[in-house]
Amino acid sequence: MKALLSHAEKADHSVFQSFFPKPKLFFSSFAIWTLLSILVWYLFGAQMGTAIGLPPLPEDAEPIINLSFFVTPDYLWFYLYTGVWALAFGLFWEFYAKDHPWRHWAIWGSYFIIFTTYFDVQVSVLLNNWRRPFGDLLQNALQGKPGVTTWDFYSLMITFWSIAFLNVAVFVVVRFFVSHYVFRWRTAMNNYYMSMWPKVRHIEGASQRVQEDTMRFASTFEGLGVSLINAVMNLVAFLPILFMLSGYVTELPIIGSIPHSLFWLALVWSVFGTALLALVGIKLPGLEFRNQRVEAAYRKELVYGEDHADRAQPLTIAELFINVRRNYFRLYFHYTYFNLARSFYGQADGLFLYFFLVPTIVAVKITYGIFQQILTAFGQVSNSFQYLVNVWPTIVELLSIQKRLRAFEAAIDNEPLPGIDQEYLADNGDVVGRK
Repeated sequence: MKALLSHAEKADHSVFQSFFPKPKLFFSSFAIWTLLSILVWYLFGAQMGTAIGLPPLPEDAEPIINLSFFVTPDYLWFYLYTGVWALAFGLFWEFYAKDHPWRHWAIWGSYFIIFTTYFDVQVSVLLNNWRRPFGDLLQNALQGKPGVTTWDFYSLMITFWSIAFLNVAVFVVVRFFVSHYVFRWRTAMNNYYMSMWPKVRHIEGASQRVQEDTMRFASTFEGLGVSLINAVMNLVAFLPILFMLSGYVTELPIIGSIPHSLFWLALVWSVFGTALLALVGIKLPGLEFRNQRVEAAYRKELVYGEDHADRAQPLTIAELFINVRRNYFRLYFHYTYFNLARSFYGQADGLFLYFFLVPTIVAVKITYGIFQQILTAFGQVSNSFQYLVNVWPTIVELLSIQKRLRAFEAAIDNEPLPGIDQEYLADNGDVVGRK
């Protein structure tokens, strides 16, 4: 067992190992612990909350559209429940990884980002609740129905601004904290690689990989990580709403009547888009990696030319720049059909839901307020399912950076260079000495 754990830890990428304690074990235990907490919540959460005087709201209760949404008994019980589970997990890892220098940021910083992101998503749920009465009020006013006053509009606008101000405050706090969190991660990577500098200094572009690639990896992962957490939280929050709203959509064109229709539409459409872009963009990570290699070689020769008169000669520079041009032109070609597929999918996405809602709209089965709720809930769920569609270009960049950093890990572990590095060196006739 000890040998297996040792092998697993060796396989951990340095970009994670430098910041997270025992990354494979940390993330797998977090996933299991989270799934267990969710299972207990859905099986016994309501009963336990009721037992301590914090029961859930009645199912037929009107949706709350003001800030009291966050202090209802069921919400207070949810905060208490998740806090206990998070505290137990965090204290275990504080003790188990007590020698890891970045454990405080890795454990509690990650939890803070998750909880605040979830809270921000709940603000979006509250805004979605608000859209129904405002949309219905607007519809009644435009139809000239009696009883609509100017104060009805102004009071709902005041409620909206109270929610919006909270949304802005949470967003600013989360972004500020995440920026510091990611810089700590970059610091951990920098310290780790510099401690191994004698082993990695002979790798092509070693200085760039330590300085620029760690910075780019951290900043790129910041955007990907926060958007992934946000996508998961949106699914948790808006899927029940979408299930409920599907009750208004009883008939779909071509397909007919299916239960939970809005959910299945969001899932099928998102899976199609993800599979499409993953297929057409499969070559891009390798091309981005090669682009960084040829740029690094060109830049390195120019730097040598600043201090040595016999370097950066016209023929050498011309040959290196030809490599840069060739790789860019190849990259432009592959991005052309990728952008074509992405643009077509984006344009079709704009009318996809409207097309399937036409029978419901014509039959006057929903009000304008409900229509607004459906658009928002479907958009949140669909965008969450379309996570890979939305961030694929960023993933391509991240993978290309990771491929460069992987050469460092190979040097540290005294392993052969990754295949993509060996192919590049073979094609360009370079010789890399490594200790």
